Amino acid sequence: MDKQELGGFLRTRRERLRPEDVGLPSGPRRRTPGLRREEVAVLAHISTEYYVRLEQGRAPRPSGEVLAGIATALRLTDAEADHLHVLAGTAPSRSGLHRRDVRPSILAMIDRLPLTAAFVTSATLEVLAWNDLAAALMEDFAELAPKDRNLARRAFLVPGTTLYGVSDAAEFRLHAVMHLRATAARYPSDPAVTGLVEELRAGSAEFDRLWERHDVQAPRMLTKTFHHSAVGDVTVDCDSLALTDRDQNLVLYSAPAGSRDAEALALLNVLGAEGVRTSR
Repeated sequence: MDKQELGGFLRTRRERLRPEDVGLPSGPRRRTPGLRREEVAVLAHISTEYYVRLEQGRAPRPSGEVLAGIATALRLTDAEADHLHVLAGTAPSRSGLHRRDVRPSILAMIDRLPLTAAFVTSATLEVLAWNDLAAALMEDFAELAPKDRNLARRAFLVPGTTLYGVSDAAEFRLHAVMHLRATAARYPSDPAVTGLVEELRAGSAEFDRLWERHDVQAPRMLTKTFHHSAVGDVTVDCDSLALTDRDQNLVLYSAPAGSRDAEALALLNVLGAEGVRTSR
């Protein structure tokens, strides 16, 4: 049970709600945002004293029934409720290290997708494997040290980065913070995870600000546009498939057959990463 993280998460979820969101009258002007602690306690059917101790990181582990009541009171989404249980220690968590080895079948599959940019990311957003089109569209990850293949580091710690010219760089940064917060809850003793979070918090004021929001559910990114120097703008459909056995994600960028974007991807596939560098 991570008492401090649990308390911070509960506080931020409470502060985002308005009385009218949960069927309560607004009443006189409130000095602080969100619901009062006693209001959450009433809605969750627990004592105010116990809820206050939870937020302050002083309470013993709550039962599943208590957590369910709190999740309902705070109007948590499914992802947030799952995160609540992980923080409280009532859900299975991975106490070891996150995996960085990619299944051979996944490696073989992404190489058989010549018109789809495909890559695999770890629980910490490190690019672990990629095909030729992903290298041509984004960058040749083979030329980078593993540490420099981390998309969160690139998003927050590389000065002036354009994140490969994508149209949704701000949304991706928000997604990265939410993803890493959920990862940190699953791997509380993995030094690679905790070290990355510390590095990002120390090196980026934006990351630290977003981290303090305690958000864990990222919006879905259905499409994005790459502003590519070799082929111009390329808009792709984005699909992310969870590889649950290793806590990794397979990311696929594709375009409708016959579209100008599909033609641009086909040209990039012919050029390859080396040809793209030469054309720049």
